[in-house]
Amino acid sequence: MANKKQYRIILSGGGTGGHIYPAISIANELKSRYPNAEFLFVGAQDKMEMEKVPQAGYKIEGLWISGIQRKLTLKNLSFPFKLISSLYRSRKIINAFKPDVVIGTGGFASGPLLQMAVYKKIPSLIQEQNSYPGITNKLLAKKANKICVAYDGLERFFPENKLIKTGNPVRQDILNIDGNSIEAKDYFKLKHTKITLLVIGGSLGSKRINQLIEDKLEFFQTQNVQIIWQCGKLYYNTYKIYDNEENVQVHAFLNKMSMAYSAADIIISRAGASSVSELCIVGKPVIFIPSPNVAEDHQTKNANAVVEKNGAILIKEEDLDIDFENKFSQLVNSQEKQLELGENIKKLALVNATKDIADEVEKLLKK
Repeated sequence: MANKKQYRIILSGGGTGGHIYPAISIANELKSRYPNAEFLFVGAQDKMEMEKVPQAGYKIEGLWISGIQRKLTLKNLSFPFKLISSLYRSRKIINAFKPDVVIGTGGFASGPLLQMAVYKKIPSLIQEQNSYPGITNKLLAKKANKICVAYDGLERFFPENKLIKTGNPVRQDILNIDGNSIEAKDYFKLKHTKITLLVIGGSLGSKRINQLIEDKLEFFQTQNVQIIWQCGKLYYNTYKIYDNEENVQVHAFLNKMSMAYSAADIIISRAGASSVSELCIVGKPVIFIPSPNVAEDHQTKNANAVVEKNGAILIKEEDLDIDFENKFSQLVNSQEKQLELGENIKKLALVNATKDIADEVEKLLKK
């Protein structure tokens, strides 16, 4: 049996949930195929992966690394030292663990680790989640063996012969949420006569989306809307006062995301890559409010890839004051528009992403 071989696999990625959860999904899929395999994660030592990865049952090592700031700051002065330290540490980790394959899902730590892996000729796979790749993956792509992507048109940035369109890994529990809406509304103690709005601003929360929801609470009352508001743990202390208001629930973090998606009639979300991929599978009407503060404005590009197929509504942060009420009330009051958006976004779902990526990893292991 091929599965008896004890493979050793390193996964690296992090900084945000969007890089961590795909890595955990890929590890879980490979573990189900190779129960004897040994896994090691490598992350940035002060980021959320150091907590989330052990919670998922995997070992993790941290590198002293952070992103380079776009403005001139003192932090940038330490960047070369962090990079050298991380390359040195990555080499030590690779020499000690002796991986058969290395998988990078983006984020600060995956740069130095994959750089060292390709230098040591270890088979490597990059999973690029965005429609517009970051600098790290563009640099690594020349040397990596395979690049799994979620959008069309990425041969502009990557060698075409290495590209495989797989989609982004998502939480497996969201694949079968259809038909759970009554149970989910009861779980959140929601009224069945109201429209449920789910607000998600990414794993850390979004300042601008939170301000918007706070400003529009009275407006939502006029629209017969109740809200599940995930404001993020950074902002929870600011907004928890609204948790006692009628038809408003404020959460720092939603542990039962699949339940929240099931309960929702309409969703307001940032447009990070993993959020967009999940929302395609969920198949509900979405209003994207992309973060303008990310590299190469990739959230707007992610959202536009859906909007171009008439699968969602996009409102830029700078247009919220003028456009939001108008676009929201049009959507709330048109069952037809809600159905149309839900059906169109679902057509873009790539539900087998995790399995397809694991298949590519397997090919590298079998070489």
